[in-house]
Parts: sequence; structure tokens; C-alpha cells
Amino acid sequence: MGMRSPLRTWRGFGKPQRSEVYLRWSIYLPPLMLVPTMVFFLGLSRDLENSIAVARVSLVIGLAATLVGLRACRTSLDHYLGRPSPYVRWLVVNQALAVGGCWAVLLIGPSLDERSGPAPFTPSVAILLLVIATAPVSIGLPPLRAALATVLTSLLFAPPLLIAGSSVSKTAGMLVGTLITLPLVGAGSRSFAWLCAVVWELDAAREAQARLAVAEERLRFSRDLHDVMGRNLTTIALKSELAVQLARRGRPEAAEQMAEVQRIAQESQREVRDVIRGYRTADLHAEAYGARAVLRSADVACEIDLGEDADRLPPPVQSVLGWVIREATTNVLRHSEAANCLIRLRQEGGRAVLELSNDGVPAVPIPSQGGGTGLPGLRERLAAHDGELVLPTAEAGTFRMLATVPLPR
Repeated sequence: MGMRSPLRTWRGFGKPQRSEVYLRWSIYLPPLMLVPTMVFFLGLSRDLENSIAVARVSLVIGLAATLVGLRACRTSLDHYLGRPSPYVRWLVVNQALAVGGCWAVLLIGPSLDERSGPAPFTPSVAILLLVIATAPVSIGLPPLRAALATVLTSLLFAPPLLIAGSSVSKTAGMLVGTLITLPLVGAGSRSFAWLCAVVWELDAAREAQARLAVAEERLRFSRDLHDVMGRNLTTIALKSELAVQLARRGRPEAAEQMAEVQRIAQESQREVRDVIRGYRTADLHAEAYGARAVLRSADVACEIDLGEDADRLPPPVQSVLGWVIREATTNVLRHSEAANCLIRLRQEGGRAVLELSNDGVPAVPIPSQGGGTGLPGLRERLAAHDGELVLPTAEAGTFRMLATVPLPR
């Protein structure tokens, strides 16, 4: 199989996946900006001729910190979202590399003594390295531990500054700035991770809502079936036991009891068929407005236009079209991320035409769990009434379905 293009991969993502990609790269932005920012500060440095070696070392450390920082951010976010990942290992490596790189660029760089000339770019590089270390820690660790790690990292910034020749007042100022900057970076990174988790929770809630709707319908059917069959089966059991006792005594009433059992069994069969027929029969108006209520609860705007002649349609036609609406609503909830849905009924050339359309369809279909029979089942139901199901071509990201049923003359 060939490699899929990034654009096709993006189109195949649903809203949760797209949101996660956006939020992930928002977290990855500080590590990715490390080397370009270092080059920028290097270009502004006035002592470039005396700092070539330091610049080379700083760029190597910055490149390594970028790669390790990206990996640490990724594993920390996976851990935050409840996915297995070796985040602790990468947090330790990233923290050690950032602090060690900070000490290295400050100690091997030019003196920070103000009497020796303009300040080199090394303090800026050191601060950027500390920023890279803050984001993964704030995501992978609990808030209190992340705050303690951030403060400790900031305090470790002071000794190399003093050793490099920076004055106490200047060191204190830079330390205060670091103590302000790093918590802000950590808070922003954790906010992105929190938003990503919320998106996935909302998607899971939507899936649960669709499953609950199906489970509620199954419970309704089982309850109706129990109400119908419970009394009859109890009566059959009692009369059968009575017939056995009478037969053992040679009483002629045993035949009458068995005839009664046969009558109740036949009546039970008829009642079961009525229950199943009622389950398979759907009222057009009830299903349409029920679909709108369910879709609105899932934040899907639903427009319904049944026209003025919907009540005049024959009951079998109303029933099969109501079933189409029921199945289509389930498909919208389970297989798309729609924001808008349309249900429209019209009559054309002696046929009732039910149009259903919705947006939010991914380019790559969402895998079905359980091998559902939605569209084939609808085609079978419509075929029983000489109707058909058509899926006309629609715009990208849009699903359109036409169910037609002939009307009696």
C-alpha cells in the first residue's frame, strides 16, 4: 500500500482527531521555535567574532533539546490523555538536558561582567532551554509537582549566572523574570492538554448517547414482550400442570384443559406478532420530531419539512418512511460529526420522496463496530413496498439520501 498524502489523512480525521492535532502542535511550538530563536539572538550579538565556538555548541545543544523536547511533550500529552507512554523517562532526559545545556552555554560563553562589554546572547539561550523543559513537566506531572519542578528549575538558573560573572542585582532580575515566565508557559501548555482531553470526553459522551438510544429501544421492546408473554406463559404452565394431574386420574376434563392451553398458545402467537409489528411500525411525524429532539440534544441543528400532505399518505408508506428517518438518525449520530441535518418530504410523479442530508461526513468512513445493517436493512424495507433507496452524489463532507415509495392510485 502506498503512503497516504497528508491532506487525505487530514480529511480522514474526525473533529476530535483534528482538534488533537491542532492542540498538539500548539504545545510543540516552543521546542520548534528554539533553534530559529537562537539564530535570531545570535545575529543580534555584537561579539559574534568572539563567540563562534559558543554559538556552535549552543546550536548543537538547541537542536538536541528540540528533538528531546518534542518527544517529551508527546509522551506527556499521551499520559495526560490516559494512553500508555514512557513519559517519566523522557521527562527526566528532557529536564537534565535543559538544565545541563543551560549551565554549559553560560559557563563556556563569554563573561557576563558588565565591564567586559555588551552582554552576549547566552543568557537568552539558557532561558529558552528552561522554557523547553517546562512544557512537558507541566503536562505530565500533577499541578503541585509541576510547580515545584518549575521553581527548582528556575533556581538552578542562578548559580551559572553568578559563576559567569553576572552581578547579583542582574541575576536577581533575571531570576524573577524566569519565575514569572516559566509558570505562564506551563499553564498555557497544561491548558492545551486540558482542552484536548475535554474534546475526547465530549466525543465519548456523544458515542454513549447513541448507544443509550439503541439500548432504550431494546428495553422498550423487551418490556412490551414481557408484558404480553408473562401472563400467558404463566397461565399455560398452570393449565398444563392441571391437565397432567387430571390425565393421571383418568378424568375427561384433561382434554378440555389442553384445548385451553392450545387456545392460549395461539393467542400468544398472535400477540407476539402484534408486538413485533408495532416495533417495526414507525409513525412518520413521531419519528421526524423525535429525530429532531435527539439530534438537537447532540448539538445538531435539524430542519424538518414534511409538507402539507404527509397526513394523507397511506399508513404503510408513512410507516416505512418513519423507519427510514429512525435509521438515518442513528447513522448521523454514529457515523458522522454533523452540525446540520435536513429532513424533507415531497411528492413527485406519484411517488413519495423523503430526502435526508447532513454534513460532517469524514473523507474516510468511520469503521463500523459490530457490522451494522443500516443501509441494506433500509433497502429491504423499502423494497417490500416497491420503493428504493438512492445515494446521489453530494458535496465533499456531505451525505445525501433519497428514499422513494410509490403511492397507490
